[in-house]
Amino acid sequence: MKFIKDFGFGLRTYSEALNYIFKKRLAWFFIFPLLLNILLFWIGWDYINSLSEFTQNYLQNWLDLENADFWGSGFLKATIGGFIWIVFKVLFFLMFAYFGGYIIIIIMSPVFSYLSERTEKIKTGNDYPFEFRQLVKDIIRGVFIAVRNLCIELLLTVLMFFLSFIPIIGWASAIMLFFISAYFYGFSFLDYAIERKRLSIKESVQFMRENKGIVIANGFVFSLCLIVPFCGVSISSFAAIISVVAGTLAVNEIWEKEKH
Repeated sequence: MKFIKDFGFGLRTYSEALNYIFKKRLAWFFIFPLLLNILLFWIGWDYINSLSEFTQNYLQNWLDLENADFWGSGFLKATIGGFIWIVFKVLFFLMFAYFGGYIIIIIMSPVFSYLSERTEKIKTGNDYPFEFRQLVKDIIRGVFIAVRNLCIELLLTVLMFFLSFIPIIGWASAIMLFFISAYFYGFSFLDYAIERKRLSIKESVQFMRENKGIVIANGFVFSLCLIVPFCGVSISSFAAIISVVAGTLAVNEIWEKEKH
């Protein structure tokens, strides 16, 4: 079956990519997800704390608790403050659990574009002279693909939510959603290499559909990392580096086979 064969091929290129990164001196790209994690959690945590504090003050003023002196008022203020703090922290982690993958792809799009180009140059010798205009186009395309995929995935998630109420089909909905996410993540990672083949977005979509086993395999590990409790986004940002290299190796191997 083509899907199973392609899926196996996609996993093989993923394992090859990990060795390739260290053998070809591309490991320094792991600095970027490290910096991203520090930036996101520092800014995000600070913002959540500020928002939590603002909400606490707003509620206390609205309920006029600031000047309250009845018995238990201090306990009530502390309880409200603690509850709001917990709610915002949970929402922070839930937001990153669902949107974290696309946040990584969008923010790190310039890095992924350059990494894919470097990988192809080392693998095939194809040299792409630096052009700022082309780099901007690559970044815009990468962001557009990520947003497009996120919107489609959200629509499919809503559909799966309603289907989850149907017996048997509902049981499989979570698994289906996982593979849907893996497909769209893999799509984003492979498209960096596809773009350099001068394929339009429409042609890229067709390529992904024809090789969906490879695409899903590429996004499979990234999706697995994302579902790790609490630290999924942190781990997946490093897995994304491997996914981009694996996607580039896979695209170039397919391209060479089709030429011959």
